Amino acid sequence: MLEAFQLPFMQRALLAGLLVGGLASYLGVLVVQRRLSFLGDGLAHAAFAGVALGLLLQQEPLWVAIPFALGIALLITWVREQSSLGDDTAIGIFFAVSVALGVLFMSLRQGFAPDAVAYLFGSILTVTPTDLQVMGLLALLMLLLAPLWRCWAYATFDRELALADRLPVLRHDYLLSALIALVVVVSVKVVGVVLIAAFVVIPAATARLISQTFAAMTVSAILIGTLSVLPGLVAAYTLDVPAGSAIVLTQALLFGLALALRR
Repeated sequence: MLEAFQLPFMQRALLAGLLVGGLASYLGVLVVQRRLSFLGDGLAHAAFAGVALGLLLQQEPLWVAIPFALGIALLITWVREQSSLGDDTAIGIFFAVSVALGVLFMSLRQGFAPDAVAYLFGSILTVTPTDLQVMGLLALLMLLLAPLWRCWAYATFDRELALADRLPVLRHDYLLSALIALVVVVSVKVVGVVLIAAFVVIPAATARLISQTFAAMTVSAILIGTLSVLPGLVAAYTLDVPAGSAIVLTQALLFGLALALRR
């Protein structure tokens, strides 16, 4: 295994997994606490529709998927804020629209099915230096926005009181939706459209079981999301199984242990 991690593509895979695990878990805490777990699925399928459009236009899929998923994320937030529809209903509408668009874009041009499948199920071992640069920039952006965490936590637990205190809750909702969309898009290549929602939700849900405060939950989720990457990669290399699946199953195992301890 030590020899395996001397290979450049394994080093890139490990770094990508750590970055994505940390970012997804950090925002996943807010997603879980606000009961928006379905949002990860909706934005993952929006990202896939953007990827399919990029492949159709013969452009770099990542650069097409980013604005596409951002647009869907902002539209979901706008519908949630401007209508009496529940969160799951608003997300479900755009989930269905994104799937329909993805299928449409794929049907308009033949010959890129293997590339589309790679984004569906993830291919962490094919992460490029450009992908890592995008992930690094997103991590830097998240660090710069870290002072807003208190406001996000406040609005998460008592939205009405946060509004009464004149916090820009609505603006923060749009910002959080945009950040979640960005994390989902850059994570698609690592764990795939099918598994990215689990990557966002499971570490945060595990941390919720073992934490007494929201701050501790956030730190625990980041640790779980990052520390599960190495065992997952080792299992994938040893057993010759998909790395994304191995990482998510490692996180699921940690969730099971936390649930047993909690009981």
